[in-house]
Amino acid sequence: MQNTIQPTPRLVTALTGPLRELETQLLSRQEEIENWFQAQWLLSPPPAYGSVDLRNAGFKLAPVDMNLFPAGFNNLNSAFLSLSVEAARTVLTETLPIAKKILLIPESHTRNLFYWENVAAIVETLEQGGFEVRIGSLLPDYKDPSELTLKNGSTLTIQTIVREENTVCLPDFIPDLILLNNDLSDGIPSILQDVQQPIVPPAELGWSQRLKSNHFQFYAEVSDEFAKLIDIDPWVIAPLFRHCGEIDFMQRDGEDCLTSNVEQLLELIQQKYTENSITEKPFVIVKADAGTYGMAVMTVRSADEVRSLNRKQRTSMSKSKGGQHVQKIIIQEGVYTFETFGDNNGVAEPVVYMWGQRVVGGFYRVHKDRGVDENLNSPGMHFEPLAFMTPCQKPNATDLPKECQNRFYAYGVIARLSMLAAAREILDIQSI
Repeated sequence: MQNTIQPTPRLVTALTGPLRELETQLLSRQEEIENWFQAQWLLSPPPAYGSVDLRNAGFKLAPVDMNLFPAGFNNLNSAFLSLSVEAARTVLTETLPIAKKILLIPESHTRNLFYWENVAAIVETLEQGGFEVRIGSLLPDYKDPSELTLKNGSTLTIQTIVREENTVCLPDFIPDLILLNNDLSDGIPSILQDVQQPIVPPAELGWSQRLKSNHFQFYAEVSDEFAKLIDIDPWVIAPLFRHCGEIDFMQRDGEDCLTSNVEQLLELIQQKYTENSITEKPFVIVKADAGTYGMAVMTVRSADEVRSLNRKQRTSMSKSKGGQHVQKIIIQEGVYTFETFGDNNGVAEPVVYMWGQRVVGGFYRVHKDRGVDENLNSPGMHFEPLAFMTPCQKPNATDLPKECQNRFYAYGVIARLSMLAAAREILDIQSI
């Protein structure tokens, strides 16, 4: 490892448990795995970019969320910027070979400077890739170009987008391609509907229309296919889940459906725990079926906890990002995380970032005040960059005793499976 690469923390689970067997299996079958991925990408081209939240229980390594409009590129290890540059250039050129000018449409909240540092990181990546990049806002506040000053003193120029017939542009900039970094939780604005330029990722997969349960159904299919390829139980890489129809936490509508599904899912998890001689207590995560930022999420260990929710808990579960009313929920198998970081052993989980089919880095989300069965995406968290080896997708099998490189490969494989599920989501909406 070069001196410019930050040291990576050793993980509590690094040398113990069945995950070691999974790593060994992945390494021993890496040629088959990489050939399989290449064939799959030809059938289902990957999204422009994405991030995947993983949980590592030792006996299980699985994704628990997949974001198609990732905010957090500023948290990646800057030593690996060249990986992002190459991967971004490749996927966007494959999307539109003639693309030279890119319009980046960010989220509309303007006070979160950490988010804007993410935007700056994306702009830097694209500009180093040879693209001309401008930032276009959906807000009407920036009719004239406006500068936003970041904490490091650098600035970003933002301007309100306009539409000329079927073209979205800025007054002095007509983009070849539109890159969304806005999850469109409030719906697809009319200015982005039926435009002639490619929009990536597709606006139809914003959180106003996309459902997590739909993604994890595609992921279940992908993980089943992959498990057959390398002869593993798909459960060790995929969370079980169920979902309900309409629900209203404040009016308690749909509570019977939620309670019933929690009971059934806990029973299924216990069966797998018993089958695998796992002594931990099963739990589930109940969360909004659409949305991000860790809102409307709770850990449930028994159906009685659902029946006894107090008003504060119901209020918390009833609203997601932007005050959107939660109408659908997903009940997902809770995956423990036994990874820790720092002297105070803060609970940690890896988040993996990709441009197209390539893993370009990631970070640990760390929370010193949360437990191993709780949501870490909440106030009080902080981030520690992961130092992915280069290239992360192809580790050296002879380095098996060096757990970090192998764990990175395992992370990269599972994250790419989630990315493949998202690719199939895109094909599904494009076929409608």
